[in-house]
Amino acid sequence: MLKKLFSFSDRYRILHQTWFAFFLTFVCWFNFAPFATTIGKQLDLAPEQIKTLAICNLALTIPARLIIGMLLDRFGPRITYSMLLMFAAVPCLATALAQDFNQLVISRLLMGIVGSGFVVGIRMVAEWFQPKEMGIAQGIYGGWGNFGAFGAEFALPIIAVSTSFLAGGASNWRLAIAFTGIIAAIYGVIYYNSVQDTPTGKIYKKPKKNGALEVTSIKSFWAMIASNFGLIFALGLLAWRLEQKNIHFLTLSQMYLAWLLLAGLFVYQSYKAWQVNRELLIGRKTYPPAERFQFGQVALLEFTYVTNFGSELAAVSMLPAFFEKTFGLEHVVAGMIAATYPFLNLVSRPSGGLISDKFSSRKWTMTIISVGIGIGYLMTHFINSNWPIPLAIAVTMFAAYFAQAGCGATYSIVPLIKKEATGQIAGNVGAYGNFGGVVYLTIFSLTDAPTLFSTMGLAAIICAFMCAFFLKEPKNSFAADESEASETPATIFLTEE
Repeated sequence: MLKKLFSFSDRYRILHQTWFAFFLTFVCWFNFAPFATTIGKQLDLAPEQIKTLAICNLALTIPARLIIGMLLDRFGPRITYSMLLMFAAVPCLATALAQDFNQLVISRLLMGIVGSGFVVGIRMVAEWFQPKEMGIAQGIYGGWGNFGAFGAEFALPIIAVSTSFLAGGASNWRLAIAFTGIIAAIYGVIYYNSVQDTPTGKIYKKPKKNGALEVTSIKSFWAMIASNFGLIFALGLLAWRLEQKNIHFLTLSQMYLAWLLLAGLFVYQSYKAWQVNRELLIGRKTYPPAERFQFGQVALLEFTYVTNFGSELAAVSMLPAFFEKTFGLEHVVAGMIAATYPFLNLVSRPSGGLISDKFSSRKWTMTIISVGIGIGYLMTHFINSNWPIPLAIAVTMFAAYFAQAGCGATYSIVPLIKKEATGQIAGNVGAYGNFGGVVYLTIFSLTDAPTLFSTMGLAAIICAFMCAFFLKEPKNSFAADESEASETPATIFLTEE
């Protein structure tokens, strides 16, 4: 595969077009981070408000990834990704035109929807590549797409400074942010007219039921309900943060109303899940071994994504300001240094997938990488102004490598669980990455950077132990093609019945 990677023909063309779509969504998603302190000064924002905006940037990605996952399974990645890219222009222009904190909150909440694009490409790549290549293919898609965070933190400050003559000599962050949305919208049109959902002759499989994930055991149903509650909890946490002093985006009564609406959403989600799985729950339906999968294993992958992608989201959001304040740097220089973290995505996430493919054990790949994440963040806990900047960068890149490789290892497993529901499963797992980002950034907004780093490190060590003892080795995950994978029973994991 690596020898043909740059042939730009057939499935490789689709891979390149799709990771670039993801790249642009990431540039848009993180176009605020390199200008956080500059925008704060111009709009007279309190430090707590700037930190809260970082949380808002992630929040709506949680429900959006679930919704996008369902739309994806129904309409296909071509239409879904194209519409999402075109929508990106809306929050980008809203951010560029914002004049106060409240307008920024609304624009960054809408931007969170753009962050859900990841799950679309997971399904597209899964349709075009064989199981034995799934790790490296998904790693390239995710890693080169995540490289968009580097593009945002490195290139956008340069654009803003180089066009400062249009803003009276000040950093032209408004033009830089608006530019990202316009480019994404244009590429959305290009993507729609140049890709197809599956190779010619291959049928795009859709779930038999829509509205919620169809599970295969009662135990899995309750695990799914618990998983849904966790995502609702993260949104409730954001509502609480928006009501706190120095923020006051919501009043106390509005916060309670938001909680009531979230409770209603959880009840609705649970009802839809019951509707889809009703026959299973009342004992009218049982699934043959070939169709079964464990949602508990999906939940464990959700936790791995909290510790790897969730920590990456938090780090990318706060590192520019962290380096600026810790070492007294200009925001452009600090943004470029912080960009070393997402820069590694170019090789680290694909390498995580490749190692998972070649190591012959996806379980132990996930476990070992999680240990590396823990060690990396526990080291970053000790960074302070007395450190040489090159050493601080080196430690940050060590943590970055394992966090990003962990993302690749996680998604070398996710697409193999149940093909026709890949969008929904990838959406669930992906949403927990944002759950992690929201929780981590909330902790950061209430404490400081060392506390954030140590929390992320300890969570990863706990995750490693859970993977070692509870993650089951996928079946058929090294099959040469789908027909070979379908020859043996059990879709992916050992069944629980």
